[in-house]
Amino acid sequence: MHGLDMEAEYNNRARVANSAEIMARWANAAELARRELPGDRDVAYGSKPRQVYDFYAANGDGHCPLVVYIHGGYWQRGHGRDYAFVAHELLGRGVSVAIPSYSLCPDVQVAEITDEISVFLSALWGRTKVRPVLVGHSAGGHLAASLMSKGQIEGAPTDLITAAYAISGIYDLRPLVGTSLNGALRLSEFEAGYLSPMFDRVPGKDCRFVAAAGGDESPEFIRQARDLAKLWSDGGLAAESVIIPGANHFTIVDELTMPASTMLNDVVAMAEKAAV
Repeated sequence: MHGLDMEAEYNNRARVANSAEIMARWANAAELARRELPGDRDVAYGSKPRQVYDFYAANGDGHCPLVVYIHGGYWQRGHGRDYAFVAHELLGRGVSVAIPSYSLCPDVQVAEITDEISVFLSALWGRTKVRPVLVGHSAGGHLAASLMSKGQIEGAPTDLITAAYAISGIYDLRPLVGTSLNGALRLSEFEAGYLSPMFDRVPGKDCRFVAAAGGDESPEFIRQARDLAKLWSDGGLAAESVIIPGANHFTIVDELTMPASTMLNDVVAMAEKAAV
């Protein structure tokens, strides 16, 4: 990391010139999906305004393989409803999709967001009794890895989380401390290390983890994906890193909308195995 400009490495909105255009496209696709796809909208899992989730059931009642999609936005932007478009192809493959929202920084701390997603997962288990695969993008990738590392979700089986596919995640938060992104996060060096999956418990050996990054992402995002996958693989976990050629921090999410995508096929296979 010596000599790198961390602002340039981690500020993806500044790094990708057409990021606003991509997110506007997502918002339009998500609005259409929320109107057309079968399911429930804004189901409460807690008492706070953003503690809601959308649920799209592949067969009407949700008793089938299940993906939980955790959105990104550096823990300070975005809403689950903005990513409803990721459910379309998964539903067509017989996989239900749950997309939670969560409180944002600076109103809460990053640790509180992890706790909120834990509460959501417990509520989702109560509804479906299906073990999901966690799919998270960017900050959502961090949350997916953190929850897999955490292991136990209160009110759910100890082996609830056995599979996670993290897309462009951040697993060592320390490089963010000196960037503009930390204005809302308010992380100290100690907190950043404490909240990093890179330095947390290695998940159980019966778990599977994939850390994906785009080939056009910054070297730091690619390094983080490779480092966590290697660390967990060395610890006995079935973990691997995957680099998607030609994808940047935003267009990599589009892989979930492409029927022939290796990412989509892997996520479906992981969901089918987790649900057994």
